[in-house]
Amino acid sequence: MARRKQEIQLQQEIETAEEWEEMIAKEGLWVVDVYQEWCGPCAAMVGNFRRLKNELGDDLLHFAAAKADTVDSLEKYRGRCEPCFLFFAGGVLVAYVHGANSPVILRTITEQLKAEHKVIDGNGERKEVKDPIISNLEEREKAQYDEEENEKEEEEKKGFTVAIIKPDAVREGKAEEILQQMEEAGIEILAKEERQMTEDEARTFYDHLKDEEYFEDLIQFMSSGPSCVLVLTKGHKGDTVITEWRELIGPTSVEEAKDKAPQSLRAKYGSEKCMNALHGSDSPETAAREMAFFFPDMAIPTIPAPGSKPQLQRTLALIRPDAFSKNKDEIIEKIKEAGFKIALHKEMTLTEEQAKEFYKEHTDKPYFDELIARMTSGPLMALGLAREDAVSEWRKVLGPTVNAKEEAPDSLRAQFSIDESSINQLHGSDSPETAEKEIQKFFPMEQTVAAIKPDAFSTKDEIIAKIHEAGFRIAARKETTITKDIAEEFYGEHKGKEYFDDLVGHMTSGPTMFMVLSREDAVSGWREVIGPTNPEQAQTEAPESIRAMYGKDILLNAVHGSSDIDQARSTIKQVFGDLEFQPDESEPTKDQEEPAVEETQAEASDVAPEFRQEGTEDESEETKQETSEDNTEGGTAQGDDGVKKDEEDEPPKPDGEEAAKPDGDEAQAQSEQTESEQPKDEGEAQAKGESGEEAEANQETTESQSKPDDEGVTEQKTEERPASEAKEEDKTGSKGEDAKEGDVKDGENKAEGKAEDEQKGEDASKATEESETKEEETKQDEDTKEEDAKKDDETKTEQKEETKPEEQQAPA
Repeated sequence: MARRKQEIQLQQEIETAEEWEEMIAKEGLWVVDVYQEWCGPCAAMVGNFRRLKNELGDDLLHFAAAKADTVDSLEKYRGRCEPCFLFFAGGVLVAYVHGANSPVILRTITEQLKAEHKVIDGNGERKEVKDPIISNLEEREKAQYDEEENEKEEEEKKGFTVAIIKPDAVREGKAEEILQQMEEAGIEILAKEERQMTEDEARTFYDHLKDEEYFEDLIQFMSSGPSCVLVLTKGHKGDTVITEWRELIGPTSVEEAKDKAPQSLRAKYGSEKCMNALHGSDSPETAAREMAFFFPDMAIPTIPAPGSKPQLQRTLALIRPDAFSKNKDEIIEKIKEAGFKIALHKEMTLTEEQAKEFYKEHTDKPYFDELIARMTSGPLMALGLAREDAVSEWRKVLGPTVNAKEEAPDSLRAQFSIDESSINQLHGSDSPETAEKEIQKFFPMEQTVAAIKPDAFSTKDEIIAKIHEAGFRIAARKETTITKDIAEEFYGEHKGKEYFDDLVGHMTSGPTMFMVLSREDAVSGWREVIGPTNPEQAQTEAPESIRAMYGKDILLNAVHGSSDIDQARSTIKQVFGDLEFQPDESEPTKDQEEPAVEETQAEASDVAPEFRQEGTEDESEETKQETSEDNTEGGTAQGDDGVKKDEEDEPPKPDGEEAAKPDGDEAQAQSEQTESEQPKDEGEAQAKGESGEEAEANQETTESQSKPDDEGVTEQKTEERPASEAKEEDKTGSKGEDAKEGDVKDGENKAEGKAEDEQKGEDASKATEESETKEEETKQDEDTKEEDAKKDDETKTEQKEETKPEEQQAPA
């Protein structure tokens, strides 16, 4: 232990950026062993460093071991398995050595230490060097970055413009009509946001008009209420969208628009002066500046390269209650015919509060009350649709929000409208940004628990592939064989049902993989992927489901899924402990995140204690588990799953034998003898000088003692001597053991130590078993009393008798 302390004192451990900064700021020469956590520092050099430190006795020489995995300054050294030694002086790198070349390292230390003394004395200059491995890596990274930037520059930028539906038009409820006319003109909405500008924002945005006499009126008007801000494009290149949008909105002056362009949007929706309803960028430069003002994080759209794979897009679709009750199946079929993939779907009934929150931008519209009443009148269906340009394509399929029958008779809104309501029966997001927000509202990010059961564990890789295909992220996972108690708790909701015992027995029969899956609407989504509980029903109703493909029957149905969000949270805590997820809830927070984020493997220490595998905590637990597993062969009350079974659960004894249940003094004697003779672990047996065979013999002796009396009588005969004798006998070495084994083979009823000898003893005649049992009980009582009263005298006697192994053999 003292030597280990010296090693720690010799090399300072550096594991954080703060420790690294403190180290290089200190005076002297620092020799830093840079290592990866998985391989550790170069231990072979520690002795050389200590010897050199002692020889030189120089206070300027320091040693450190720095973990590249956690020190940001060493990021570029991560992933390298070759030993690396860096030499720092005055905060700069002065030398480096790659590889554990002891002569070169020691020579470099001596040379750099002399140079540092000269620098400190003012007779030299410190020379900074660069590690060529890192320099080459940085050059490659820079070249790659430049190449990517060049490719971006070569990508042709797509034309766009910024449009604003001003407060007057929004206040009068004209925004939807204007958006509909944009779509009819073939204009695509790239981004959309409703916001109310502050006076300061309005002054900044219209700064180029500050000398106009109407400037103050304009500022007051633009900050008087919410506006709808949009980024628009049109066609493959978008190069004409600025011109076409300005033509569509008409002249700036409302009076001029009504006179010269009566069909323009300003002529229709503008009122007077600066209250002209709409705004449009006047040049590409202005559009770029205005997009950066309203959407600072938005990238400039580019034209897809020829042959590039189309980028999928998502949008939200709602089949409102009236259409859902009458035409759900027909509408879904038309959605599929239009080339959309239904990635998400759920049936639900909105509360009044939910409906008002979703349609809050329509609060001031005359149709708002009817809209809320219709949306809460019954169940509706929400769908997440996916395809190329999903937003614009779905709105084309929907048709206009008003007058759909006259303007687009083939649209879905026209086909499925109802005469008794002015509210159209289908909804679609109006921009990609809005689509993501709306999808999040109806399909919030959730976690659910999935379990691959023992019957399907061999196909876990195939099932995991199905999980990824369904869009789930595996946030955490844990492989374990659960105990009977935990299985009963896990399936507590089924307790009392006729199949409960079979279910528990199956779940404890082998390993199970538990996983936390993250996705929008994960609970219902996962249950849809796995299919009905009965695989036969699944094969008919959902042939592509996991249970249909991997399940065998209603008990061996391959996988499990949480039934609701509350059960999922409870099970996550039960299996994985307290996991906290990031704001989007897709994965655990960094301080709880297991290794390999995409498919994290939960360590035993991160898992709730009742779900840990035996043997993961310490060596003594492992020994207990091994003993428990071995004891099952002898008929102890320990099940295969590691859970103690009730007496009625014990398997029947072979050959019709009935277990003799020890009680009273006999049970106590057996317990004391077992404790005195069984080594606590393999390391203790070896410390006493036992050979491997002797340790095995001791363990098997314990097994025989734990058996019911009518099975273990023959084996117990050899344990008649006091427990202290057995301990001393361990010290005699292999010679005494050989002699003992020879005696065991001479009598079939004296078998002990080897498994084959036990078998022979079990096959021997049972004619004298009753008398031997009585003799064994009497002898055990005597041994216990002698051990308590005459321990010291017996030890001396045993040492003398140890050289006579034949006399120590139990009487026949």
